Formats: sequence, C-alpha cells, structure tokens
Amino acid sequence: MTTMQSIDSDDLSLGEVFNGFFVVPNYQREFVWEESQVLKLLSDIYEEFTAEAESDYFIGSIVVSQTEDTRYELIDGQQRMTTSFLILCAIRDRLERLGNEPLAELNSRIRAASVNTEGTELHRIRVELQYPDSGEILTLISNREDLSEVRETTRSIKNIVDAYETAESFLGEYFHEDARRLRQFYAYFTQKVKLIRIRATTVRRAFKVFETINDRGVTLDSMDLLKNLLFMEAEPKAFDRLSNTWKEMADTLFNAKEKPLRFLRYYILSTYDEVGRIREDQVYEWFSGKNGPSDYRRDPVGFAQGLLEAAQDYSNFIAGNTASGSSNRYLKNIRLLSGATRLHLILLLAGRKLPSDQFIELSRHLENLFFAYIITREDFRALEPRFAAWSKSLREVKNKAGLESFIEEYIQPAKADLSVRFEQALDVLEESSLQKYRLKYVLAKLAQSVNETAWGSDAPHSDLSTYINRVQIEHVLPQDPSEASAGAFAKNEELDKSIHRLGNLTLLEGSLNASAGNKPFDEKQQAYSQSSFLLTRILGGPVVVGKDTKIDRAVKGLPIPMSWNPTALDDRHAAYKSLAFKVWDMPPQ
Repeated sequence: MTTMQSIDSDDLSLGEVFNGFFVVPNYQREFVWEESQVLKLLSDIYEEFTAEAESDYFIGSIVVSQTEDTRYELIDGQQRMTTSFLILCAIRDRLERLGNEPLAELNSRIRAASVNTEGTELHRIRVELQYPDSGEILTLISNREDLSEVRETTRSIKNIVDAYETAESFLGEYFHEDARRLRQFYAYFTQKVKLIRIRATTVRRAFKVFETINDRGVTLDSMDLLKNLLFMEAEPKAFDRLSNTWKEMADTLFNAKEKPLRFLRYYILSTYDEVGRIREDQVYEWFSGKNGPSDYRRDPVGFAQGLLEAAQDYSNFIAGNTASGSSNRYLKNIRLLSGATRLHLILLLAGRKLPSDQFIELSRHLENLFFAYIITREDFRALEPRFAAWSKSLREVKNKAGLESFIEEYIQPAKADLSVRFEQALDVLEESSLQKYRLKYVLAKLAQSVNETAWGSDAPHSDLSTYINRVQIEHVLPQDPSEASAGAFAKNEELDKSIHRLGNLTLLEGSLNASAGNKPFDEKQQAYSQSSFLLTRILGGPVVVGKDTKIDRAVKGLPIPMSWNPTALDDRHAAYKSLAFKVWDMPPQ
C-alpha cells in the first residue's frame, strides 16, 4: 500500500475486492455496458485463464470514497464492478444448475453480513445501486429470482439483465457440463483477476482523483468528465438535485436520438464568444482549461439546469418544433432537407429565447439559407465557425427590429453572395444533382408555393409532407420512352439528359402516376389535370375556375404546354428557376 496525503491505493484481487461492500450513489450515471463490453471482458479473462502459463489479469482501477457505514462509494468503475458482480452470480447459478453444492466463499462474495457503527448486523449484497433506474434488479439477481417476472423496465435494468444473461450464456458455451473446470475458472476470477482500488477520504477528493486519472490518457466520455467537474464544484447537499438534472438532460438527448457531445459542442458554440474550432473530444478540455467559462464553477446546479433547458429546446428543434413544443413548419422542412447535417441547430440554440413569432421568422430564413448552401454545394466546414460568430449577435436580439437587423446584416448578405451560383445550379439541376429526398423536397416546395398562393397557408397546403407522402416524382418525358412518347425528342442527341432535367420532373399522386406510366404526353394529360397540385395540373391544360381568381393569379406566368418538346421543357425549367428565387427568398442578381 502507498499513502500520499489522504489517498490510499491497493493492488487487490477481485476476491479481496468483494470482501468489501460497494454502493453506486444516485448521482452516478446508470449502467450502460452492453453485450459487446461484457463479452470482451469475459473473453479476455477466459483467454488468460486458458493460457499455458496462468498469469494475473489486470482490469483497471476503481476510485472510491469510504462512507460512515464502512461501505465504499464508487466514484469511478461501476461498470466493471457491476459486471464482475453479475459474473459471480452467473457462476453461482451455473454451478447450481449443474447440481453442485453452493460454494460458501462464492456466496459470501455476493451477499454477506456487515456491522454498522451502531453495532447492528446488516445483510447486504456486495454491490448496491442507488440510482432510481436500477430498481432492485441486483437484489433480484443475487436472490436467484425469476427475471421473467420483472415488471419495471428501464434502460439500466435492461442492460443489467442482458449483462447477466450474456455472462450465463458465455459460461454455458465455454464450460458446458464441466463443473470442475467452472470452479477452476471461479478460482482464477477471484484470485488472479486484479484491479487497483484508489481510496480517498472525501467524495470531493475522490472526484479530483477521478479527474486526474482520466486527464492522463485513460479514455472516458467527455460528458462523464464534465459531469464529474460539476460534482467537484458542488456541495454534497446539492448532489441529488445535480444528479437528477443531469440524468434528465441525458435522457432528453437519448430520446431525441442525438449524440450528447454534439449537443454540448453546439451549445458551447451558440452560448460563448470566441470559442474557435472545437472537436467533440476537446469539450471537456475546453471547460476545464484556464480559458474556459466560469459559470459552472459559480453555480454548478444552475449550469446543469441551463444545459437541461437547452437540451429540451434542442430536442424540440430536431423534432421540427419550437421550444414550447408546437409545430414549426420551417424546422420540419429542414428535417426533410438536411439529412445528417445539423449545423443550423447552433443558430437555433442562440435564438431559442426569441418571442415565438420572431423565432418562426428566424426558422424561415434558416431554411432558405440552408437550401442555398446545399444547392450551391457550399463547404459545410466553413459554416460552423460562421454560425458561431453570428450567434453572439443573435443572442442579443430582443425584438422584431433587432431580428430584422440581424437578418439584414448576416443572412441576406450570405444569400446575396450565393445568388449567381444559385442560378447556375438551377440551370443545370437534374436528378443526379441531389439525393432523391432532397430532389423531392425541391419539387414539393415549388408545388406548395403555387398551391398556397391559390388557397392560402392553412393545412394541408402549409404542410410539406402533403407534397411528399404518397407522391411520386413523375417524368413527363418517360424514363424509358417508346418512339411515340419520345415524340419531338426522338432525334435529340441529348434525349437521356432531357429525361432527367428538373424541367421534365413534376410531382404526381401515386394513384395518378400509375395511370400515366410511359404513355405519350397527350395521353398523360388526363392524369395531370386531376392532380391536386396546380403546378402539375397545368400540364394537363389551362386551369379555368373564373376570372382573376386567386387560382388564376397563382398559375399566371406558368407555361401551359400544348405538347411536350424541347422548347416546352426549357420553358418549364426556366419557370421553375424563376419560382425558386421567390420560394427561397433569394435576392436577384
């Protein structure tokens, strides 16, 4: 044993470790190991066990703080300790199934008696989980209860049950009916598998040890390190509140299927000034460094609460909603457009406290800008620092005039810079220019614009999914044209290119698309004329509903082809381009 100030370290076998009692406090994260981690631990130990020259196997270190009732509070290492405990239970249960008498020593490694400071004897399991998600699952496993009867299901309980069943399956596969060999494995597991137990006299000091260990090359998730940083700054009486807040934030991001570190990185870029480029693996280093923020030190619980609120807003934005949870058509559109890219969330986080109508207006401009970036193939690596720089000004916006100034200063100039490239991209836009989901988005936005001009912005016209779900991309000149359907294109050397140009594409409801098929244009017009999308309907001929009605004004200026030929295709392509400048609010050249 070595001693330095109030920190002790011991090199112990698992048998010696499980002479003590351990508790995972409720402010720790839940059990997250999955089958792959459990199998790796078991496989590595089994490989050493079967080696010709048996040697010790080191599985790392744990950091603990001793409590008043002689138990060890686990600050770091609960995944390995919980898994090791489950392996002991699996060995016991496997031996019992093979008809072996229970090993008294093995049973004592799972459950035993201890005496508290009052001299009262208590019967305890060796590892106790105090976080709410765990329920009583370790107690049930240690008591050999039927796990199929477990009613409560949380992520932790599922992972723990899976880990136990993985261990039990592993033992059955590698030891079969050989109880003697399994007992030998138990002996190796408790005598030769070792770890270092680092014991601190206080929880605060234990957190500091944990931070030091993981700051020197041991890989750990930056979110866990940041959580540890907050606990180092918090008073023990605030641990429960801090833990609950942190867990709620983590659950919020998990339910949104978002990577916590991406959220945290975007939160930093949207909240703090002059951060510069920051990778996910630099998040903790940035917070803990001398140039990091001080707000988490002054009020760690308040900082965690702020993170939770930001995570809740962030998850709403991902779902296409405002911070209050109400639907936001522009954010839903961005979901259809952005794919895996979520850089717009930096600016949404920066503007999340805007009044509702102003936030919606910001969302509209972001959708337009985002599309301009995509269609012009702007380098997305340049957008992150740009959005981070814009965030400082956006956070200061308090009213409509402020938002208008922000848009004029940042968003409109950015679009103006792209205007020439935007037109060039539209000139040559064809099917292969965009992924299919983005191409469908383009056609849907164009069709929606015409319909909304005619019928207003009420549902279903305002919902872009109306123009996407159960709707097909129709090729006016068919993809596999017969001589009759090719018509005027038959002698055109660029026949194939014409088929895939934007101007040859339109949206058509699935039921109508089937009737259009590969027919010549004049036979397809009947199907087109029945479409609920005016931009498609005019391919079937003039839309006559009166004189100077909203519908008349909506289709005014759109070409109505009498036949489908290269000129008609060019005219429709040009109409699409003109409409696109209006739809995405691009400044004219």
